Amino acid sequence: MPKVMIIDDEKDLVYLLKIVFEKEGFEVSEAFDGNEAYEKLSAVDNMDDIPDVILLDVMMPEMDGYTLQAKLQENEKFNKIPIIILTAKGQMRDLFELSSNVFAFVEKPFEPKNLLEMAKDAVNSRK
Repeated sequence: MPKVMIIDDEKDLVYLLKIVFEKEGFEVSEAFDGNEAYEKLSAVDNMDDIPDVILLDVMMPEMDGYTLQAKLQENEKFNKIPIIILTAKGQMRDLFELSSNVFAFVEKPFEPKNLLEMAKDAVNSRK
């Protein structure tokens, strides 16, 4: 069962995506800001419990998506996890230009089924 972590401060969006992904057989974990996400990821002891893909919003309180993505890229335990960046601002793409762990960019609003297919592609890219 593939694992996805959804990180976004919009609770309704996280709930919607959780339903869509669970319906497709994904194991879903969630966080509502970068700090919470990093704490949850850092607490994982078993490498099999690390997400296969991360859906990451850019604009969040506490720690934004750009900062979290950079921290994940620097950490050997997490730097191979493909990240799909969710953003309302298309120009944010430039900030992630040289990031090896960014799989794709999706501008809000988006079609959840398209995001699901993209996440499946990201999981398959790791095999």
